[in-house]
Amino acid sequence: MASSRLANKPLADIAGLPMVVRVAQRAAQSGALRTVVAADDVRILQACAEHGIEAIATRADHASGSDRLAEACVALGLDADDVVVNVQGDEPLIDPQLVHSVAALLARQPGASMGTAAHAIASLDEFHNPNVVKLVLDASGCASYFSRAPIPWARDLRGSDWWNGAAAEAQPRVTALAGFAPLRHIGIYSYRAGFLRAYPTLPQAPTEAIEQLEQLRALWHGHRIAVHLAEDAPGPGVDTQEDLERVRARFA
Repeated sequence: MASSRLANKPLADIAGLPMVVRVAQRAAQSGALRTVVAADDVRILQACAEHGIEAIATRADHASGSDRLAEACVALGLDADDVVVNVQGDEPLIDPQLVHSVAALLARQPGASMGTAAHAIASLDEFHNPNVVKLVLDASGCASYFSRAPIPWARDLRGSDWWNGAAAEAQPRVTALAGFAPLRHIGIYSYRAGFLRAYPTLPQAPTEAIEQLEQLRALWHGHRIAVHLAEDAPGPGVDTQEDLERVRARFA
């Protein structure tokens, strides 16, 4: 509710419904057994109740979204092996199939504590943008590292040579030269509830503090993060009034 760029963001009207309700409705279409909003503001809880969305109150002093989810897992009494997917409350265009795919990762990767998603980067500007989080994978499809820096870096190529011509033509060249295409992280996570409850007790990782990426805490402490490779970029989230108007137009 205290978003500096868009006040009262979770309750912003989108075609007659609060944004948080729109997000919950999309998440419920993923096939999840249960869809719950975890919030620290009574106005969000009331909006969910008015529209038949289950919601629980959480503390207002959590350092990260994962910490809030950990409290919610305890409150909901989830078993250690239950799979939880964290969908951000400002993603009203979230693809239900993406939610399902990220959840399904943990069934296929029993050694992973978390799952997430990525898609191929389409432009040189994205590759160099520190606000675009990049990642590299290992042979099993799990994340080796996440960074705001351009990774992997082709030592023997100039940056512009990664995208020599149209992105569609350059992508196979990147794959051939570097082993795999550069990937953009999509900010959606699945967790085993047992790991999620333990996550707040893990000391912050130095890499996490430097990059300001909380998923690096899991890697630092030896946990594996499986990655779903999506064919397309997800629908845009809502951070500003301009974003909100674009989303309203899509729903209209």
